Amino acid sequence: MSYILNIETATRNCSVAIAKEGKTIVCLEIAEEGYSHAEKLHVFIEQALKESGVSYQELTAVAVSQGPGSYTGLRIGVSAAKGLCYALNIPLIAVDTLKSLASQVTVASGFIVPMLDARRMEVYSAIFSSDLNVERETQAEIITEDSFSVIQEPIYFVGDCANKCKIVLNKPSFIFLEEIIFPSAKDMSALSYEQYKNKATVDVAYFEPFYLKDFMVTTSKK
Repeated sequence: MSYILNIETATRNCSVAIAKEGKTIVCLEIAEEGYSHAEKLHVFIEQALKESGVSYQELTAVAVSQGPGSYTGLRIGVSAAKGLCYALNIPLIAVDTLKSLASQVTVASGFIVPMLDARRMEVYSAIFSSDLNVERETQAEIITEDSFSVIQEPIYFVGDCANKCKIVLNKPSFIFLEEIIFPSAKDMSALSYEQYKNKATVDVAYFEPFYLKDFMVTTSKK
């Protein structure tokens, strides 16, 4: 029996799920304007374990969203996951954030493009087939009216960029699923279990989140 704790903190959504054999049994999450991950994450972990009736000692692995996304959010999630893995001597699984977001879409054909806001008209995005095979790797890109124009099939866009991107991405074949905004720990469950079965784990000591872009520190002009 495998119980995996899934942690998703790459966006404003602070999310924790307990999964049994790849099926989510408890999920707690909150998406606030101000990032509350530092205050909420460990509380959610304790509460999710309590509600699921699973003890720390019963966990077989911890899965964490690897990015891209918020620098601070990713650091908080990965630090918590590493600490648990060290303490419990269990493996760490890194789940692709954009693939987890794309997995919320069910379509028979076409492509799925998960996008996360990287400020202004820049996004973090990838392209997946309808069965979640990677068609284009994750990259940071500036969205223009020519973006994705070479693709003739329908494209389903998800993520927190709909408001700014649908202004320029307005071809009839571009479909924005605006109800799918954030990646969630509950959608990591099947992905992390598959990686667990395939022993696709990462080194707890050396794993770093996939930031995609360097963290920029700005100084006050005052």
